[in-house]
Amino acid sequence: MPTSARPTHALRCPPKPRPGDRVAVLSPSSGLPERLPIPYELGLARLEKEFGLVPVEYPATRKMGASPQERAADLHAAFADPEITAVFASIGGDDQLTVLPHLDREVFRAHPKPFFGYSDNTNLLAYLWNTGIVGFHGATVMCELGRPGAMHPLTADSLRAALFSSGPYPLRPAERYRDEGRDWADPATFAAEPAMWPGDGWRWHGPQRVVEGPSWGGNIEVLSWMLLANREIQDDLAVYDGCVLFLETSEELPRADDVYFVLRSMGERGLLGRFPALLMGRPKAWSLSRPNSREAKAAYVREQRAAVLRALAAYAPDTVAVFDVDLGHTDPQLVIPYGGTVRVDGVARRITVTY
Repeated sequence: MPTSARPTHALRCPPKPRPGDRVAVLSPSSGLPERLPIPYELGLARLEKEFGLVPVEYPATRKMGASPQERAADLHAAFADPEITAVFASIGGDDQLTVLPHLDREVFRAHPKPFFGYSDNTNLLAYLWNTGIVGFHGATVMCELGRPGAMHPLTADSLRAALFSSGPYPLRPAERYRDEGRDWADPATFAAEPAMWPGDGWRWHGPQRVVEGPSWGGNIEVLSWMLLANREIQDDLAVYDGCVLFLETSEELPRADDVYFVLRSMGERGLLGRFPALLMGRPKAWSLSRPNSREAKAAYVREQRAAVLRALAAYAPDTVAVFDVDLGHTDPQLVIPYGGTVRVDGVARRITVTY
């Protein structure tokens, strides 16, 4: 269903929380905290001990199978509560699309707050974008805050800046990264630092120029569902002109062809060419159900990059593209403002976000 909102590119950045504030922890997608309490409770503890925030849970936060109406009610309650100054998703999922029709846009408009989430939370981030509110792509409680060993320093620094400061924040590529993990149900998983692999920096493609604009995008699989349902995608595509697109793929490891098909559909719709810059997240190339070898992982990354370049060549040949940005399902993860200003400097090879 088309949205009734039509934001300008000057979205409203909600007030920042302060140490000591109460923040909501919700499960707008999956109630996995019920089944996997170890990373969840670790993330709650870090919110309190390392960031000085007081987490507040809601009825559906630890409830698997909560209805869309229950999850929408939690969102309304958290945003309307004057004592709550930020909202965190516990984790992603696969059906937040069904929650959107139960949301009252005026509740969010009247009580704007920073929302942190990614993956299936792309739905809510796009909803807030259309409501005129800047959100934050990244930093779920179970994944980033509940990381084994300790939070990655790049993730923690990015989250701290997004939470408590305003202004430009330069991104930098991770020297080492991780896309493999262990079973969250096993306490031994959280007893030590996970293994990491050398990163090889960002890969730049396209014209050497500077692009600056508000960001839009998210998880490509979730965006494809939103496009199919015509939910939170503007009818007037001109609202995306000049925006910086950012995309990432999940642990479902979509085929390179499927990534291309989504981007091709965006191109045929007249959407892909609206974005003069693209930040493509480092692909997650391994999962517990698909434990790829090092060689298979490298091939997966190459094939996905080729698929994206093929779509850009056909529909957005002048777009500046940056690959392997740490903004998605790999570790570390940089928080990206959703609707905030992003500067992509193709001359100096720098990326700066504004929190």
